[in-house]
Amino acid sequence: MTFAQRRRHAHHGPPPGADEDPLAGIANLFDVSVAFIVALLIALFALFSAGSMLDRNSTMTIVKQGANGEMEVITKKGPEIKVQKVTDKTLSGQGTRLGVAYQLPDGQVVYVPEGEAPPK
Repeated sequence: MTFAQRRRHAHHGPPPGADEDPLAGIANLFDVSVAFIVALLIALFALFSAGSMLDRNSTMTIVKQGANGEMEVITKKGPEIKVQKVTDKTLSGQGTRLGVAYQLPDGQVVYVPEGEAPPK
């Protein structure tokens, strides 16, 4: 008579010899990456104070300079956002002279309106 062998099975895991799913760990990596992306977005919004950019009633102006030296002025008034590119082109047209601007040796620019006496 042959006696049947008894096998012990752990109650907390798969039985010995059962094949495990090799892709089971991928779901955990996906969850971690989503949590990391959300944390990164929150940090970027806090760093650049972008909360005011999302506020419907806020007003703000941002000056941005690209790697090639081109400048843009981004203006937000309420829900409307305008982007203007700054160029070095000379413009002409009709207008009224408002005053004179002087550049000091240290680089500071001073504007003097027309008709005002200089300070003593």
